[in-house]
Order: sequence, then C-alpha cells, then structure tokens
Amino acid sequence: MIARLIEGSARNPILVILCVLLLAAWGLWAVFQVPLDAIPDLSDVQVIIYTEWPGRSPTLIEDQITYPVVTSLLAGPRVKRVRGVSEYGVSYVYVIFEDRTDLYWARSRVLEYLQKLTGKLPMGVTPTLGPDATGVGWVYQYALVDESGTHDLAQLRSLQDWYLRYQLESVPGVAEVSAIGGFVKQYQIEVDPNTLAAYRLPIKTIIEAVRNSNAEVSGRVLEMAGTEYVIRGRGYLRSLDDIELIPVGTDGRGTPILIRDIAHVQIGPDQRRGIAELDGKGQTVGGIVIMRAGENALAVIERIKTRLEEITPALPNGVHIVPTYDRSDLIHRAIAVLREKLVEESVIVSLVALVFLFHLRSAFVAILILPVAVLLAFIPMAYLKITSNIMSLGGIAIAIGAMVDAAIVMVENAHKRLEQAPTADRVETIIAAAKDVGRPLFFSLLVIAVSFMPIFALEAQEGRLFTPLAYTKTFAMLFATALSVTLAPVLMVLLIRGRIRAETKNPLSRLLIALYRPILSAMLRVRWFTLGLAVVAVAITVPVFTRLGAEFMPPLNEGTILYMPTTVPGLSIPEATKVLQVQDQLLTTFPEVERVFGKMGKAPTATDPAFVGMAEITVILKPEEQWRPGMTWDRLLDEMDAKLRIPGFPNIWWMPIQTRTEMITTGVRSPVGIKVLGPDLKTIERIGIDIEQVLASVPGTRSAFAERLNEGYYLDLIINRREAARYGLTVGDVQAVITSAIGGESVTTTVEGRERYPVNVRYKRELRDDPDRLKRVLIPTPTGAQIPLGQIAELVITQGPPSIADEAGALAGLVSVAVSGRDLRGYVQEAQRVVRERVTLPSGYRLIWTGQYEHLVRAEERLKLVVPVTLALILLLLYLNFRSLAKSLIVLLSVPFAAIGAIWYLDYLGYNLSVAVWVGIIALAGVAAETGVVMLVYLDEAYERRMRAGLMTTAHDLREAIMEGAVQRVRPKMMTVAAIMGGLLPIMWTTGTGADVMKRIAAPMIGGMVSSTVLTLLVIPVLYALWRSRSIWKEERRLLNSVDLAQEEVQEDIPIKVH
Repeated sequence: MIARLIEGSARNPILVILCVLLLAAWGLWAVFQVPLDAIPDLSDVQVIIYTEWPGRSPTLIEDQITYPVVTSLLAGPRVKRVRGVSEYGVSYVYVIFEDRTDLYWARSRVLEYLQKLTGKLPMGVTPTLGPDATGVGWVYQYALVDESGTHDLAQLRSLQDWYLRYQLESVPGVAEVSAIGGFVKQYQIEVDPNTLAAYRLPIKTIIEAVRNSNAEVSGRVLEMAGTEYVIRGRGYLRSLDDIELIPVGTDGRGTPILIRDIAHVQIGPDQRRGIAELDGKGQTVGGIVIMRAGENALAVIERIKTRLEEITPALPNGVHIVPTYDRSDLIHRAIAVLREKLVEESVIVSLVALVFLFHLRSAFVAILILPVAVLLAFIPMAYLKITSNIMSLGGIAIAIGAMVDAAIVMVENAHKRLEQAPTADRVETIIAAAKDVGRPLFFSLLVIAVSFMPIFALEAQEGRLFTPLAYTKTFAMLFATALSVTLAPVLMVLLIRGRIRAETKNPLSRLLIALYRPILSAMLRVRWFTLGLAVVAVAITVPVFTRLGAEFMPPLNEGTILYMPTTVPGLSIPEATKVLQVQDQLLTTFPEVERVFGKMGKAPTATDPAFVGMAEITVILKPEEQWRPGMTWDRLLDEMDAKLRIPGFPNIWWMPIQTRTEMITTGVRSPVGIKVLGPDLKTIERIGIDIEQVLASVPGTRSAFAERLNEGYYLDLIINRREAARYGLTVGDVQAVITSAIGGESVTTTVEGRERYPVNVRYKRELRDDPDRLKRVLIPTPTGAQIPLGQIAELVITQGPPSIADEAGALAGLVSVAVSGRDLRGYVQEAQRVVRERVTLPSGYRLIWTGQYEHLVRAEERLKLVVPVTLALILLLLYLNFRSLAKSLIVLLSVPFAAIGAIWYLDYLGYNLSVAVWVGIIALAGVAAETGVVMLVYLDEAYERRMRAGLMTTAHDLREAIMEGAVQRVRPKMMTVAAIMGGLLPIMWTTGTGADVMKRIAAPMIGGMVSSTVLTLLVIPVLYALWRSRSIWKEERRLLNSVDLAQEEVQEDIPIKVH
C-alpha cells in the first residue's frame, strides 16, 4: 500500500502539489487563529464559593458558613477535593473537580448543591460563585498614580471602583476587575450613647430611621394637557446634611429629634483589609484584571490596553495609569524564544541535508517538507483550541530533526541508485529508490509519532503542561510521515536532476567510511565481547541513574518575581503599610529592578485568598542585557533574599502564575507544603511549629514557616445569661448592640449618580477604643432603662485563630517550605524521615505532604504505567513493519542503550529527574527506534540481495553482507542522527522563558542519541550477525551433510583397487 502510494504520488505531481498548497494555505490561516499564551493553563477545574459576612470573626465564619458549605459539596459529582478557608469577614470554599470536567457544568452543579443550604446560613448571608476564571487569570495589573497631589486615596479608589472597573469589565474576555488599596468612602454616623439614653432611644431605632430615609418611589403617571408625567418620590441621601436632618423621634414636648442631635456625621474610610504600594514611594490604588477561563490571553490584554488608551484622556488632570504586571510581555518573550529556536533548527537541519548530499536541489526536498509539515500541525491546533505557547511550540521544536529523516534517507537512496545505474531511466530509478525504503521509513516515523501518545495519559498539572506538547509533536510527526510518502517522491522526481556527485567523492562520506569500517570489522570478530561491553555499559549506568535527584518540574522562568513574605498574625494595617513600603524601597535599590508593586492583604475578589499579614510584591525586572555583568536569576534571588531578611517575615520567592496556580490548586504557595489535619487548632499549631523547628536543620531548607493558628488576638464579650435575664434581655439583644453599636453596621447605601457608598452607624470612636470604655456601652432594656455592658458581660482578652483552613471537613494547618540547592524528592524523603523521628503525632492527627511534591508522587506513579506502554507500542509497530519478532526486539534494544547516554548527560548537566526529563526519555525511545529501523533496513537489503544471488552460504558471506549494509550505507544513518541532533542542540543554548523545561526535554534526547548511534552502528550489526549466523550455520550443516552423502555415494560406485 505504501509503495503504491509513493508511486501514485510521484506519477501525479500536479495533483499532489495542488493538494499540498491548499493544505498549506489552510495551515497558514490556522496559524493566525491559534491563540497565543506563555504557558498552558495548569489550573484544576475549580469553582470558588465566596461569602462575605462583614466584621465576623474567623471562628464564626467557619462554624456558620465554611463548614456547612464544605460538607454540603463533598458528595458532589466529579468532585475531587473541597477546601475551605475562613478569614475575618469572608469565607472561601474551593471545589476542585476531576480533569476534563466542563467548567460551566461544574458551576451549575455547585449551585445545585448549594440549594441544600437554603435557610441554614445566617440571615442576610448569600454565598456567591467566584468569577469563571482560573489560577492564571490575573493577566494585567495597574496602579492609579496622581503626581499632582490633588486627589487623595479615597478619590482614586472611587475612580477605580465606579469608572475604570466597569470600563474594563466590559472588555470581551474579562471576567472581573478588582481593586486593591486606597480608601472606600463611607458616611459615618457616630452616635453618642449618653444622648440616646437621655432621649430613651435604642440604637436600632436610629438604624431603622436611616434606612427609611434613603429611598425613592414611583406613583405611576399623571396626564396633563395630553402629556404623561411620571410621578417620582425623590428621597435618596445625597450629602451629610441630608443625613443630619433625619428624624429619629420626638422629645416629650413634640420637638423632633434629628440625627445631628444625637450623633456626629462625617465622611471617613470604610474598614480596610488590603493596601497597595508602588516603588517604595507610598500608598496607591491598584487594579487587577482577571481573564475569563479559556480566553486568548494575548488578545484580551491587547483589548485591555486599547480600552485604557481610550479612557485615559477622560481621567482627572494629573492622574495616570501605570502598568504593574503585564502578561503579554511574558507571552511575547516566550514565543520569540521558540520562534528563534525553530528557525535555528530548520537552518541546521537544512545544512545537514546539504553537507551530506552535496547537492543543493536534492537538499530542497527536505527543506521544503519541513515548513509544510509545521504549517499543517497548526490546523488541528486551531480546531482543538490548543494555545500557541512554549510547550505546544516546543513539541514542534523537538520534532524538527525527525520530521525530515524519511525525506533525506529517501533522497540519499535515490542518489545511491542513480550512482549505481547512471544510464537507467531517472524517474523510474527515483521511484524504485523511494519504494525500497518508503515502507520502513513510514513506520519508523510512525513509531516516533505513536510512541509519544502515552503522554496523554499524564494527569493533573503534568498532564495539562505536556499534553499540548504531545499534541503538536504527534501532529507534526504524523503530517511529516504523510508528506514523506506523498510530497517527498514528487519533489525527488522534480528536483533530483543533473550531475549527482558519487558518494566516494564526498569527503564527509569518505571520512565516515574510513573511520567506521575498521571499527565494525573488529567488533564483528569479537561479537560476544562487544555484547559484553554493551551490557557492562548498561550496568555501570544503573548507579548513576539511582543518584539522580527528582523534582516535579523545573521552574518556568516567567521573568517576573513574586516576593511573598508572611508575618505572624495580628499585624495592623498601619504597621503593614510601613513594612510594605520598606520592603519595596529595598527592592528598588537593585539595578536589575524596573518596578515594584506591593500588595499587603486581600483584594475583594474570590481569586485572592490573602490575609492582612501576607504580602505579595510583584518585581518587574529590566531586560537581561541591562543587568550587571555576571548576574543570573538565581544569584539575583540570593542577593534579594539576603538583603530582605526582616525579623518576623520569612521569605518566599516564586513567580506570579505558578504561585496562584499552586495556591488555588493545593492551598500551598511554596514548593513543599505540609498539611497538619486534626480536630483541635491548638494541637495542630503545636505540631506545625515542631515541624518548622525540625526542618530548619534539614539541608536544603531555605525557609520553613508554620501557620500560627492561635495567635490572632480576640476581645471576647462573654454574656452572663443569668444577669441578662434579670433585665429581660436575651443573648441576642445584647449581641445586636455588640454588632451594631460597637462593630458598626452598614445600614444603607447612598446613590450618587453612578457611585454607591455605605452608611455606617455605631458609637463614637472614643467610646469603643478601650476595653474599660466598652464596659460602659449602654444596653437598652425592655423597660426603657439602659444598663452598662459590663454589668451583664465579662470582657476577656484571649488568642484565637486569625484564619481557619478546612480540608474536606477537617481542620488543617500548613507548614510552607522553600527548598534550594537540593532535588525535591531527596529533600522531602529526608524531611519525612526527620519529622517521623522527632515529631510525635497524637491520635487523630495526620500529615499530608503537598505542593509540588504531591504532583511529583502522582506523576511518578503514572509514569510507571506510561513508560512500559510506550515500549509496548513501539514493539507493536516494529512488528507490523518487520513481521519478525527477532528483528523487532533487535531494534527495541536501542531504547535501553539510548538511555545510557541520556542518564550520563543528565548527570553531567546536574539535572534532576522530572516529568520534563521523562517526557524527553519517552521521545528518545521513538527516535532511537527509528535509527535502529534505518540500520536494519540496509542490513536486510544487503542480506536479501546476496541471498537472491546465491552468495549467502558461509559466515564469511554474512560478514561481507553486514559490512556492505552497514559501512557502505553509513551516510543515511549518520544523516538521520545528525538531523535529529541538529534539531535539538539549539534548545540547549536557549535562555529565557521556558528554557529550563525545554532543556530538560532535549537533554536526554541528545545524550541518548549519542549512545544510541554507537549502538546502531556497532551493536545492532553484531546482534544481526549472531541472529543470522544461526541460519547460515544450519545452511552450512545442510550443505556439509549433502556433500558427505554425495561423497559416500560416489565411493560406493568406485571399485576398490588393491595394490
């Protein structure tokens, strides 16, 4: 079939070229349809349930919101994990679904299960779903800066909340725009409790009066003189005066009591849980643009920038927008790196074809096939919605060399045929040459393509990272395979013309033959010794393999640093502001730093689970050419880490995308996290601190920090039920005063054009800023009397949780560990041993080692299945090609021998075993098998030809056939190796985004190709000789037996003469 396809294509060149041109045009269209991004979205399918209950403590949030929500979702369909976090005034619940679950189906299932909570949550509390975004959704951040000094932080925040936010949320692809920093304007009614007591007014009367004074109504229409007039009752609060004039009752003489008589009304800031700072110069207001899941990141960012340009002229004088994080820079850098590598590889592969063939037009067969195959790979990418990123383009990059292997071997075979029969018909000779090697070459390329398919079995983060690479490499190889038996024969017929230089006149070929012949000749004389050497090489490689470390994934260097120091709980906002500014100022002193945007606390979005003591400082770096000489990424991080060692603030250095993905997926923002699960927070905290202290002595620990679960500060008001009952007060009556009078309650919202601001009612500040004064807060009784709070309640200062983590319904604490200078698996194994020996876990408590280590363990388990399946697929395809198990096994031996070079090269480079390295090894298995196929094709061809000529009767004949098939055809074998190596080497000198991952894929392939080439050139001929020698030995025995029989018959016929 393959032979017929080759011949049919070669004899119908116009039809084939037209089809290829149409497909290439389709591919060109697809290139512009494929969305661009830096890296694949590594986030799990997740739905965030975000619930606000302002002013409530974490314990209250956990008991009444988080725990009920978490437990209601545990039995949901396709739910993999449910985590909850309870913080001051807010609850987050993360529902992680199984891979490949449709996001919008998941969101609808969550809404369905939340219906079970109807009537079970506190009054006025409504859980909402977070935006339909993922961990990589934070694509653009900016700061509002007023250099004129005419706008304060409250005005800038209003500009962000009521103008910029809606302008940007209307941009297609944007799921949400959140704000950070500044002040939210608030109307504050500060009531004097003594005046309330004098007028005998409870505070709830004040609240009701304010609510009833802020409304507008409609009275349908009035018709006058044939015209309809809509009747409106205007009554929105619009100013401080409007609030002051609200009546709350009358005195004994009928005189109205107004708000201004019992309270001081002012404009002030709402309570803040997050601040923003720019370049160490002071506070600012920031905006965070969150992209909808599945959108084209680059297109969304470009639309955001366009919208910002449109609205900038409308901003107040002196106010301008400063970008503080722009994902498009990373995307452009990543794509530029891969585009440059693709060009370099294509040039090198083209030069390989030219140097080996010494014929420009023949080299164009391979040169033309390469771009066509790459273009065609984009067609399925466009329809499968695979983004063009460092991983998907990397799949094409590592396939470049192998894609043209079939073409260059077919061209070389045609050269050889034309050289052997210069007077024969050129077209017929070329077609025959292509048909000779077409079928095995087709299958060898198919081996490379299919051997990579088990990568699709990888799960979770590793699956999402490498699936695009597997898709594109498979597509590229499949299209290259198809073109090798359709377009290649056509181009060969059209381009292989004129004088073909004999192989003996090619200096490179002469050199290869001169070097190879004596070595192979010697190896064939000592065949068992050769095999023994090969086995010894495998044996001495095993210890090297065992000492390789293991990590989940090398960092995808995003070119932007996210510095995340965390302090112990209880840090106030003013203190946090000072610390954040100092940290930003220190970072701006580094010459490599272009901009520093600091964020402390949380933004009001479900995608930001930070708390007040947690800083996230985005450090934008200058281009590397502007760095100090000799400065590297790791060295810069070490210098920063040394300079920013602030007591009480353990450092964690990471990158924005990876951090947010990890935090939302595992709840961990460091490479290693240890979750302590149990029933009591104090015990969990003690265990966590013990682990923190123990890990400090483990080599490789850069920092270890256990969450302080009981170091939040509380002022508990413990109501004496007996004393309260004496005055006719329930616990609820007293708590209502605590909530509204002390905590303050937003009772209504003003409507000021497009803007909305809360109105808050509570006691005067000086009456609630001290425990002794709180005791004097007056509680109204049913009789109209008012009694001090201290008379019916005890005030106790205590400690409790600043936030509460919930893991599948169990309480959890986290120890965050940053690792440096060691491989991840080795570090965790030692850390686990030390923790087992030195930390005692009480009954009912357990540890979960998570973060990247969790991914590593899962990936290793999956790879135990994937690698054998890969070998089985390769063996199956080899058997389908050769129809001989012996030949298939000879070629399959290429794989373990290829691993020798891979392992030694990894050890030389100091690389750990990671998912990226294993992906490279799986890719190596395919290309190593391909080189073995090429060798076996030529050995078989020489053997069969001699068999047909009757020249295969002795061991010497076999040896001559092997020497001919191996030595005389060394050129095509070295061409395939050189093309593959030439396509991979440029990756090893790559720098920039994604380079570390791509190098770890390419490194085992390069090292493995070296040892695989030695095997192909030396060991496979030896194995072939041993295998074929059995049949030669049997043939020799048969011939000897027949000769002996003939001699005996002759002797019987000859009379014996006696002398």
